[in-house]
Amino acid sequence: MKVCGLTGGIGMGKSTAENQLRSCHVPVMDTDIVAHQLVEPGQPALAEIQNTFGNGVIAADGTLRRDALAAIVFSNVEKRKVLECILHPRIRAAWLKQISDWKAEGKPLAVVVIPLLFETGAETKFDATICVACSVATQQKRLLARGWTAQQAQQRIAAQLSVEEKIARSTFVVWTEGTPEVDGQQLEKILGRLN
Repeated sequence: MKVCGLTGGIGMGKSTAENQLRSCHVPVMDTDIVAHQLVEPGQPALAEIQNTFGNGVIAADGTLRRDALAAIVFSNVEKRKVLECILHPRIRAAWLKQISDWKAEGKPLAVVVIPLLFETGAETKFDATICVACSVATQQKRLLARGWTAQQAQQRIAAQLSVEEKIARSTFVVWTEGTPEVDGQQLEKILGRLN
């Protein structure tokens, strides 16, 4: 079995690539979904976040106030590292278990989407890595289209390795400046080389 890690900067097209892989019948696990599940009410990680960052990050209904937490961690590197220490080991355990399950099921190829793949040292667990990338100008335009301020976009971009470094460290690159069809064609070529 071959397992690929898929990464890329925020707003560079990871979700599109994930959907295209699924349409090619490739099993995919998105660690952003795992991260969201870990902070649902009643989860130990949410309690740890509340104890660490205070009641202001919890809404009246007991859910995480993502905006309040983001305001704290994206303006303070040390606090972001504290949050990562709460979440990253749990996320890693989840995707390692998923890989083990895929192997037990005899899957020939699978992909784990990890936005901070290189930042967390996860690349050693994969047979290959795929970076989904675009220009910084396109990335900023996409983030502003999500309704983020220029400051919010810049804070999130600064929290990740540069796109140049992600590209340099990846086995394959999907350049997402074109249409989704062009992105899909690039992914299909990569899958052909992995099979």
